[in-house]
Amino acid sequence: QITTLINHKDKPKRSDKTLQAIQRVGQAVNLAVGRFVTVGEAIANENHELKEEMSVACIEARRAGETIAQLTDVASLDHPESDSHITIFTDKTGVVKAARLLLSSVTKVLVLADRIVIKQIITSRNKVLATMDQLEKVSSFQEFVQIFSQFGNEMVEFAHLTGDRQNDLKDEKKKARMAASRAVLEKCTMMLLTASKTCLRHPDCESARINKDGVFHRMRLALEQVIEIVTDSRPNGENEMAPISIYSGIKEFKNKVEGLRENLYFLSKENLSTMLEVILEHTEDFTDSAYTSHEHREHILELSKQAKMELEQLVSVWMQAQNQKTKDLMEDLEVAILKMCQCMNDLKRELHSAATSLAADLLKYHTDHMVLKALKITGVEGNLEAVAEYTCKLSEQKEQLVEMCRLLRHVSGTEPLEITCIHAEDTFQVTGPQIISAAETLALHPSSKIAKENLEVFCEAWESQLSDMSLLLREINDVFEGRRGEKRVYLSLPRPGKHNANLKALKPVKLDTEEQAKIAKLGLELHLLTSDVDSETEKWEDQENEIVQHGQGMSSMAYSMYLFTRGEGLLKTTQDLFHQAEIFATEGTKLASALHALSDQVHDDKPLLLLEAEKLISMCKQLQITAKASAQGKSATFTKVDACILKTRNVMTLLCQLLPLCCKLLRKNKMGNGCLKPAPPWKEDRIRTGTNARTPERRVDTFGIKSLENHVTNMTFLESK
Repeated sequence: QITTLINHKDKPKRSDKTLQAIQRVGQAVNLAVGRFVTVGEAIANENHELKEEMSVACIEARRAGETIAQLTDVASLDHPESDSHITIFTDKTGVVKAARLLLSSVTKVLVLADRIVIKQIITSRNKVLATMDQLEKVSSFQEFVQIFSQFGNEMVEFAHLTGDRQNDLKDEKKKARMAASRAVLEKCTMMLLTASKTCLRHPDCESARINKDGVFHRMRLALEQVIEIVTDSRPNGENEMAPISIYSGIKEFKNKVEGLRENLYFLSKENLSTMLEVILEHTEDFTDSAYTSHEHREHILELSKQAKMELEQLVSVWMQAQNQKTKDLMEDLEVAILKMCQCMNDLKRELHSAATSLAADLLKYHTDHMVLKALKITGVEGNLEAVAEYTCKLSEQKEQLVEMCRLLRHVSGTEPLEITCIHAEDTFQVTGPQIISAAETLALHPSSKIAKENLEVFCEAWESQLSDMSLLLREINDVFEGRRGEKRVYLSLPRPGKHNANLKALKPVKLDTEEQAKIAKLGLELHLLTSDVDSETEKWEDQENEIVQHGQGMSSMAYSMYLFTRGEGLLKTTQDLFHQAEIFATEGTKLASALHALSDQVHDDKPLLLLEAEKLISMCKQLQITAKASAQGKSATFTKVDACILKTRNVMTLLCQLLPLCCKLLRKNKMGNGCLKPAPPWKEDRIRTGTNARTPERRVDTFGIKSLENHVTNMTFLESK
């Protein structure tokens, strides 16, 4: 809007239409600034330490918005230049200055708000740590139940805050690290519950204590890593030492080699030799591994030797070309560059084959979980000797899987996938010994139901990680074969439409960058409408009302579709989007039924309500027809995507009108003890966005919250028994 104002052409003739358009834009900017500043002022009132800075920034923004509105107040002036009133036509620099002040002050507000969000996450983490300290020291079951209930609520809050932050992160590497840390917290929350209960039931059991201590230690490390990511810092000011993968080393080496075409002097031959030495040193992880096949080992060694020879030849021609830049020498240099790069590509392919074939074999071999099953059986039997035998086998399995993760990291192809491999390696390293200590505890107390439950939880974590490895292996192969870009599906999140019987075996399609740009405006409109719907539903006192719940569900799905237009969120392919549109339309039809039911109970505006309900049914049917229609080819698919989002936007626009109407009718008829409630404070709003059980695909992927609540409920029941 501001760019439109500044770039408008100063034509001698100004039509009424032009004048009105300029005034509308100026007013729109001022109104938008007013809404923005209102939120900023609310934040300032709730955070006294930043109140002064935030208030100053808000005042500056408001002043700039009002200045723009005044300078664009031209629609009522027949000859604005002859009037004493200063306008955009007489003082364009004034608009430019106001725009600069506005952008500067808005940026200040955003930065201050971000600092507050970071502070909220740190405060939430500190509460979790304090409660964990209490949990670690409790000695009675009753006290543990009370404190764990508090801990569960605090973890839910932390999950919402960090989930929002994860989605806000632009750096894919940080996003992957945050996802890994939150996955640890998700699994460890359940482990902490059962490990602590086992320790309380068997206080003199050393293996139970070791088991519990391991869980607490891992949770603290994960909490610390979340804060490192959020604050972009490391403890004691140390720099993060990311392990170097062979893939990234080869990529950098090839870039340097190919750079010789443009500049023969930009690096030294020693520099290039050192880079190759580092790469070949890392290949020893493959050649020294006991799990690499003899054939792969031989090929890797041959290619390593060839790479050294190709580099010697390249350096020789390169040095000659520096002294004498003849046509023949430059052609020889080009051949040497091509041969060097081809050799590195062959080495990369061989390493990828070695790592992925090992991973596929291991995952297939361990898919039956025979060792875990044997540990559970021998533990219940109290057979310590057999448990010891199977723990040795589990340790061997752990070493195999850890080695597999290390090799996969080298060939993962992207930084986020590298981080996922490191996370998987850590998970196997830590979970293996924890299963062993849990099995030993059960063998010592074979009749203990809680010890049996504890072993089950740790075994489930192991099985879950193996399952994730299969998905990770598929991702790595996709990247290698060029089927996937840098973005990745976070393995801990469910895929919508995964088990849908209506999905045909069509090749999944993703929007490219150009298509995303075309559809961005429509997506943004959808985003704004979801905010409006959320705002309306929050005003209802009765959150269990059927109309509210359908509205919230539709808003959540529309938000997922908005994220799709940005190449983000859980809808990864156009097929996912079409499936989501079908479900959205079904939810809209259910809302229409609820509106019909309401019309039978009200007297005023009944015809209007029925008319709107019929309009909603018609729109939803059109959307369903569009979503189910076949589309062959890239152009047709994009047209279908555009149509689905456009029709979803139209339904959401109607929903924004329906919700306040229904609320007004209910209030008039005094049904439900009044349906309005005061707007929630700003800081609660971020937490509330993900708490509705009907909206699992919202920005926050709360980890294990329902199962956590169930565990707390079960414990309360046990205590009463």
